[in-house]
Amino acid sequence: MRVSKEQAAENRRRVVEVASALFRERGFNGIGVADLMKEAGLTHGGFYGQFASKEDLAAEACAHAMEVAAERWRVSAETKGDEALTALLDSYLSPRHRDRSAAGCPIAALGIDVARQGGVARSAFTRGLRPFLDGLSRLVPGRSAEAKRKAALTTLSEMVGALILARAVDDPALSEEILEAARTSLGRPSGKPEAGDA
Repeated sequence: MRVSKEQAAENRRRVVEVASALFRERGFNGIGVADLMKEAGLTHGGFYGQFASKEDLAAEACAHAMEVAAERWRVSAETKGDEALTALLDSYLSPRHRDRSAAGCPIAALGIDVARQGGVARSAFTRGLRPFLDGLSRLVPGRSAEAKRKAALTTLSEMVGALILARAVDDPALSEEILEAARTSLGRPSGKPEAGDA
């Protein structure tokens, strides 16, 4: 049975969204095409009608996750005004974000996998990273555009690194200590961060 162009586009969108979450949760090699399609509610046979390869899906899912997260950061920055950086740090470096990798930051969840991938996934990741840096450059202090850019690179690197370490350790107290140390280092007083999605 043939599906309409609209249904095919909807199926593709669903696969990309499901892959985006599953790849962040399990890694690119942590789920096969058959299981991914099953999670999307579609048959395995439909995959190659939509995508040339799993790597192509990985690139598209990565790009999608980066776009969604960057837009979330942009909207938060616009609505929080002068408190945007504080709100971002509280949300990003929180236990809730740490515990929700499938819905969280694709930079922290996919960065290591992307480094092992071929060109299309790495290109998608690189393109997707730029809006995060541009947005942070507008939020961090600095006397010049160059100083703000360096501060944005440092801030993002510390945020992502802290989140990866906090997720990796099996000691809850150490995990929280890592998050709190990063919040403090980045200018947030210690204490419980606000819950939220990064």
